[in-house]
Amino acid sequence: MDTDARHTERDRSSGPEDGTKEGSRSSRAPAPEAGRTAWGRVALLGALCAVALLLFSAFVLQPFLIPSGSMEPTLRVGDRVLVNKLAYRFGSEPRRGDVVVFDGTGSFVPETPGDDSMGSLLRGVAASLGLGEPVETDFVKRVVGVGGDHVVCCDERGRIEVNGDPVDEEYVHQGDKPSQVAFDIEVPDGRLWMMGDHRSRSRDSRDHLGQPGGGMVPVDRVVGRVDWLGWPFGRLGSLDGTDAFTGIASAGIRPAGADRG
Repeated sequence: MDTDARHTERDRSSGPEDGTKEGSRSSRAPAPEAGRTAWGRVALLGALCAVALLLFSAFVLQPFLIPSGSMEPTLRVGDRVLVNKLAYRFGSEPRRGDVVVFDGTGSFVPETPGDDSMGSLLRGVAASLGLGEPVETDFVKRVVGVGGDHVVCCDERGRIEVNGDPVDEEYVHQGDKPSQVAFDIEVPDGRLWMMGDHRSRSRDSRDHLGQPGGGMVPVDRVVGRVDWLGWPFGRLGSLDGTDAFTGIASAGIRPAGADRG
């Protein structure tokens, strides 16, 4: 009898212990609702970061993937540059020698109805973040002539002239002539004459002379100025400027006694 009683007491006492252990284990397991809430917060934070990055790219600084060799040696295929969208936002305008990104619609490419498909939207987002090639209407070139300029190719030494002054373009790709195509143009006010640094491989204003707009890009189509190289890391830094246009006479004005060189 005593033995049975002791067994009964032992069995009864083991129940609460087991229940306590099971209860403590179950209390440590996270509830499914808590896991879903945590993932929701992560997703919301990611969405907010993406929106902030897109807004920054849209209004301040846009990464831009260089898709071709038309700007070599200044910019190489695969470079990712940073386009300063504030450079011309407060009254300043592009100057000769600036390297800019612009929308070539109506000047370099004909105007066509926009593509509102999801694929086009995703490609545009990737391009605006520098993750994909730019849209077909975006170009990167160097400003050679501004509104009112008289740009001619070429003088007796093969140099381009702007307002009667020759330009020594040290940035032109080695072995290239300043232009293999002769031209003599007046840049209308509010427009720009654009050329690539790799003249033999660049389709630029010269290729659109006989088309509507004459290859001249409206100033308000300029997206921004290329100020920095963001990739590859070995070339990270600000984009070198040029002194090629220093001393060039303003449109329609030539300093007395100026030497054409």
